[in-house]
Amino acid sequence: MAETHVLFVEDDEVIREATQLALERDGFVVTAMPDGLAGLEAFRADRPDIALLDVMVPGLDGVSLCRRIRDESTVPVIMLSARADAIDVVLGLEAGADDYVTKPFDGAVLVARIRAVLRRFGHAGRAAGAPAGREGPDERGVLTFGELEIDTEGMEVRRGGVPVALTPTEMRLLLEFSTAPGTVLSRDRLLERVWDYGWGGDTRVVDVHVQRLRTKIGQDRIDTVRGFGYKLKA
Repeated sequence: MAETHVLFVEDDEVIREATQLALERDGFVVTAMPDGLAGLEAFRADRPDIALLDVMVPGLDGVSLCRRIRDESTVPVIMLSARADAIDVVLGLEAGADDYVTKPFDGAVLVARIRAVLRRFGHAGRAAGAPAGREGPDERGVLTFGELEIDTEGMEVRRGGVPVALTPTEMRLLLEFSTAPGTVLSRDRLLERVWDYGWGGDTRVVDVHVQRLRTKIGQDRIDTVRGFGYKLKA
């Protein structure tokens, strides 16, 4: 099995070296960089399997670096922040990050989160099951919701016939909604099924990704059911 290549951008030398050693002990290949510009160069040169980006790094901050990476790739990104302030979390997720971890973090927890992200990216192409209350995909493997078409075999989405570019996490979220159109899905269920969390997670991750998905497939396609969760309009 090919080794997983991690790009790690962190300006604190002690944290950078200790985390790199911990990840390498778990079998990862790590490229560690001290600032955002060096991280961007390393990303373009090495094309890693996943990027760990500290929010507060010099040269090019982690949020800006995440945006630059997302402009070029759908590679999974985890943001690292010394603060759990809502603004830090939301800015990172809106920039295209798939998850975030608050420092100081336990090495085992970080590894678990990395593996969880990689698992869901590896299974982003799973076929959607037959949605409750309606027939499954047509003979082409396509689900249709109004002007929205979801190709469950080719893993492509079209809106009004125009291709929609989704990250693997956004695709998994949409597939989860499409398995139960009209049914309210709780944030906890989405965290478990999409983010592979076997434990409680931060529901802001779900909320921001739903907002990002809405901007791509239509603001009125996913309804918010206050106090319960979200549902895809059938």
